[in-house]
Amino acid sequence: MLTITINDRHVRDYLEALYGRTKDFSPAMADIGQELESRVRARFETETDPSGHPWARWAPSTAASYPRSGTKSKYGAGHGRILERYGDMLKSLNWQSDATSAQVGFGVRYAEYHEHGTSRMPRRGLLYADPVAKTLAPDDIQYVLDVINQHLMQP
Repeated sequence: MLTITINDRHVRDYLEALYGRTKDFSPAMADIGQELESRVRARFETETDPSGHPWARWAPSTAASYPRSGTKSKYGAGHGRILERYGDMLKSLNWQSDATSAQVGFGVRYAEYHEHGTSRMPRRGLLYADPVAKTLAPDDIQYVLDVINQHLMQP
């Protein structure tokens, strides 16, 4: 599973305030994990990275090897969309949380190659706006801050 670690000072300040108030991050972490997974799932539909940039199209050799949408094979039905040859990576998308963390990731190892790209394959970001710095996109950061703020405002 890929783990998102947030080192943003604003987020840490909010988390410290929440911890000082409740000592239990579980509800906030569950909300964050569930929503971030939903956002990653939506990126498969829109074929865009966390910053909203379109994913690189398939190379002609890749397009030729992909099954057409609905085509059946020993692996299942083809989906005909980028990163969804048979849907295994998307099916493995999951989240979990506890009192101090929320983790969003994939149950297949090759998801990391798509997140970072390789010398032979362009990056098609799913989790990070910047995979080197391991930072979320501004919209995702704002969501995390909003969730924490909502939990801070509860009596």
